[in-house]
Formats: sequence, C-alpha cells, structure tokens
Amino acid sequence: MHLAKTELPLYLKQKVLDSNKFLEREKLFKHYDINTVCKEAHCPNSARCLDENTATFLILGNICSRGCLFCAVEKGKPEAVNKNEVHSIASVVKQMRLEYVVITSVCRDDLEDFGAGQFVKTVDAIRLLSRDIKIELLIPDFCGSLDTLKTVIKSRPECIGHNLETVPRLYSLLNRISAYNRSLEVITRIKKNDSSICVKSGIMLGLGETEDEVRQVFEDLKYAGCDIVTLGQYLSPSVKHFPVKRFLELCEFERYREIGLNAGLKHVLSGPLVRSSYKAKETYQLVRQKYSS
Repeated sequence: MHLAKTELPLYLKQKVLDSNKFLEREKLFKHYDINTVCKEAHCPNSARCLDENTATFLILGNICSRGCLFCAVEKGKPEAVNKNEVHSIASVVKQMRLEYVVITSVCRDDLEDFGAGQFVKTVDAIRLLSRDIKIELLIPDFCGSLDTLKTVIKSRPECIGHNLETVPRLYSLLNRISAYNRSLEVITRIKKNDSSICVKSGIMLGLGETEDEVRQVFEDLKYAGCDIVTLGQYLSPSVKHFPVKRFLELCEFERYREIGLNAGLKHVLSGPLVRSSYKAKETYQLVRQKYSS
C-alpha cells in the first residue's frame, strides 16, 4: 500500500521469507503463463501461502473490465481469453499436488457470458485429474445474470464465494458498476439453487464503515444463506486508490468475529491479514465437519 511504513500498525509487518519453494512456484506459474490473485492483487500473504504450497488462481487474464478503487488488479481493456489457460491450470494443480483449489477471475463484462464458461471449463479440467480434489470459486456478479450464475452453480464446486466487499453506503464511492443488493442476490441464488454448496463472502474493514453497518451486513448474509464470512483490514494499493480511513485494533477484529457468530453465521474469519481465500481449505473442512448431517 502507499502509506509510509512508519504509519503501518505492527501487526501488518511480516518477515520476508527466503523460500526455495516460493521461488519454484513463481517459476512454475511463469512457465505456464498463469496468473494468481496473490500477485496481481498484491496480497500481503502471498509469500507465506506459496511457501505453504497454496495459491489462488486468477483466470480470464489479469486486466479487469471494471475500475474498482480498492483493487490493485490492473484495469482497462481485457485481452482475448487464453485458450490454453484451463489446461495450464490443471497441469499446475497436478504438479503442486493440490487437494483444494481456489479459482477467481477478473471481471469480464466485455464477454457475452461474463466469463462464466471459463469457470466451468476450469472446474471440469480439474475434475478430470481427480474427483477427490475440492474446488472453491470466487466469482464476480456476472452483471446480475441469473442464467449465467446457474451455469457455474451446475458445475458443482464444493464452495462458491462472492464478496460484498463493503457496506451499502460506500458502494458508490468504490465501484459505480457493482451494486450491494445485486451481490447479495448472487449469494442468495447460490444457496437456493444448490444448498449443498458452501457459500462464502467477505468485506474489507477500515473504509469508513460503522459497527451498525457491519452488523447489518452480517444479518443480510445470514438471511441470504451465507456460511463463511471473511473480514480483513483494507490496504490501499496506491495513492490513486481509495484511502485507508482507519486501521482497526486487533481486539476489534475479534469483536466483529463474535458479532458475526452471534448473528448466526457458521464461521467468521476476522483479522488484519485475512483475505477472501485465507486458510480456504482449513475453513471449508472445519465447516463441513461441524455442520455435516
């Protein structure tokens, strides 16, 4: 982010890893021309996650068709969809021997199906490797197209996430294309169409939201059928992006976790470095084991 290091809370400062595994993974991704949200979104956990042999794959290129003011991913006119992308990801999943795979994408409002077909193809390619591999998708809102959403749901990944990102009041400041109610409808439709799928969402904290507004988001997500919610500290990627309004205290993250659980959500991950796919495998397994009938 663009703030001086002296302004950052101590909890955001991490040790630099000197890891051969990290370098090997970076080389592997480059060889197959694969994008990861870890790199493109400047995730603060990327080095640690790669060292632990996990990553979140970014499909449909690395240029987003939207201009969200909180996101580090490059914005502009997206390139043509890479036809080899799906098979390349499957090859990397095999080489990394992943048991749990997280797939997300840039927004592709320029495509007729908004990129949904590429999600389905990626799921199918991974299923061909092994039916035992668990798959989590973090999807965009597909411009509110319910038919498009259904095609992704029918591919039956174990978990589908869609982030609300922030409270309703701040939507117009961060993204003039997305809409809170539309995103909430995505979450609702996933659970209504296939109740067996674990549903996930997340918001960023430190954008100027109030506690009452966060409480309302929890209530909305509970009513929509969301199972897992992630809460993390917002970090502004640059001076051109939306500024951080406040750094939360560690005790506030714990308080929000308790509020979310008291609202009836099955699982809440809350912490300064928590991101959408933070401990994705462990969280999915915990929720499944705890709530499986």
